[in-house]
Order: sequence, then C-alpha cells, then structure tokens
Amino acid sequence: MKKVHALVITGFGINCEEEMAAAYRLAGAEASIVHLNDILVEGFSIHDFDVLNFPGGFSFGDDIASGRVLANKIKFKKLPSGKTFIEEIREFISAGKYVLGVCNGFQVLVKLGLLPDLSGDAVQQVTLTRNDSSKFEDRWCHCTVASGAKTPFLKNIDKIYLPVRHGEGKLMISEESVRSQIVNNNLAVMAYCDASGRITDEYPLNPNGSEMSIAGLCNRTGQVFGLMPHPEAFLTLYNHPDWGRLRRDNPGISEDGEGLQIFKNIVAHIESEER
Repeated sequence: MKKVHALVITGFGINCEEEMAAAYRLAGAEASIVHLNDILVEGFSIHDFDVLNFPGGFSFGDDIASGRVLANKIKFKKLPSGKTFIEEIREFISAGKYVLGVCNGFQVLVKLGLLPDLSGDAVQQVTLTRNDSSKFEDRWCHCTVASGAKTPFLKNIDKIYLPVRHGEGKLMISEESVRSQIVNNNLAVMAYCDASGRITDEYPLNPNGSEMSIAGLCNRTGQVFGLMPHPEAFLTLYNHPDWGRLRRDNPGISEDGEGLQIFKNIVAHIESEER
C-alpha cells in the first residue's frame, strides 16, 4: 500500500513547518515541505498529495490582519496553469482530499472562506481577530471535541491538552444565520474547556474570547479542519510542561504527546480509504 503523502506549505514567515512534517512522519506518512513560491511561480502540483497543510507562524508579519496577506496571495495570484491557487485547492478538496490549518494556517483558511465554507463558494463568513486580552497568549489549554464531530482528524478524541500561541485567535461570527448553520451542522468541532471538560469562556481557560469558546472548525464534509491550538507542538510526552510529574505518577504512561493522535487519525483514515 502506498504511503500517505502530506504536503506542508512554508515561506513568508511560516515557522512551524518542521514540526508539522515531523508529526506526519511519526504518524507513519511521508511529508514534503514546499515553499509557497514553488507552487505559485514554478507550478508545483498539489494533486500528488493526500493532505495539504498550512502550519502556524507569522505569515507576512501578520500585516493588516493575521493570515490576510497570505490568503489574498493564494486567492488572487495566477499559477503558470492560469488558475489561482484557491481554485487548485478547491479541486483538491473536490477530489476527496484533506486540508489542515493550524493557528496562522487556520486564520488563512478562514480568510480564504474555506472554513466554515457554508455556501460552497469560498466567501469569508467568520473571522479570527485580536484576543480579548489584547496581548499575545502563550499557554497550554484544554479543549473538548464536539460529540459527533464529523472530521476524521478528531476521531475518538474527547478532550485534548495543547499549547496555544497567538495574538489573534478570537473567532467572531457576524451573522446569526452563519452561527445557526455552524451549530446545526456541528462544525464547531473543538471548544476551550476546563480540566473536567466543561466548555468555558472564562479567561485564561479560553485564551482569546472566541464566540461559543470555539477552538476549531471543520467544513460540512469534514475534509477541511482548522484549529488555533498547536497539535504539532505536543508530539511527545516530553513536550508537556509537567512531563516529569506525569511520568512519576503514571509509570505506564505513553510517550506519545496528545497532539500526535490528530495526525495518526488522518493518516489511518486516508489509508483506509485507499484499501
């Protein structure tokens, strides 16, 4: 069986590409890190890959708004084929493939209109904006996964503990009709919670003030998933800030970090589709 192959985009201030690629390799997939210019200028094809990834970082220095400049570049820059990159991504999704955006990558997907993509025409319907604290938040947070979340990235995950590091992570929904569709279609698949799993808007458990405490969204098909916390930053137990105590108190504890499960899930799902 052919290995799952993940494409990890880098360039222009993205800085989490190595961790993202490492996550896929630890999950049993192949991973290629490709500079965005190789796609936009050289005509590198994304269609040889199974999952497209937009990692975290500070693309274009977060000028204008986090993810906005990169999103516009993807939306309007013509490829050598004459298509725009957003058109290629939509074809990629239509072919049954998967897209993941983490932190700045989530911001890009939202501003491209690929999340939540309720209308199917890549029009932006929500935004990610400045944290209520008006400062950069660098901390660890508990998140709960919605019951019945349809994205394979989150299969069999009920609660997860991950680091966040962002200045513009507050998800805002401008229209009640959009909010209703997100709720009715179960697209708000991750929410900030306390250690017991109770969803909360209390700071700093909710580090940014997101509406409905949303930490992650998927589209209607579950193929596109974006989240503000960083699963690629918790691939091993030793990434945990309190790993020593955890090992002492739980001698048989797995050395896998909780974030690795998200990558194992999507790799296993794609492998099962190819059988």
